[in-house]
Amino acid sequence: MNSAPAEFLRTAPIGARVVARYLLETGQATDALGYLRSRDDEHVVIETKRGLDTVVLSTVIAAKQVPPPPPQRTGRPIPRA
Repeated sequence: MNSAPAEFLRTAPIGARVVARYLLETGQATDALGYLRSRDDEHVVIETKRGLDTVVLSTVIAAKQVPPPPPQRTGRPIPRA
């Protein structure tokens, strides 16, 4: 397995907004998108919209830093029918 994505997460600054694609026990891939909050030798913790997601580094297949989310749109409300 390519260790570059895990190495990126090992060296990315705490607080950076990242996305990590990793494998679940079922073999399916899933993503964690949010802010890197902590790490140790085997795990990273990413704060997502759903809460804290602990990712095992050996399961990471892709990872990168991503830009901040776009600002929330504040327009007029859409009328409901």
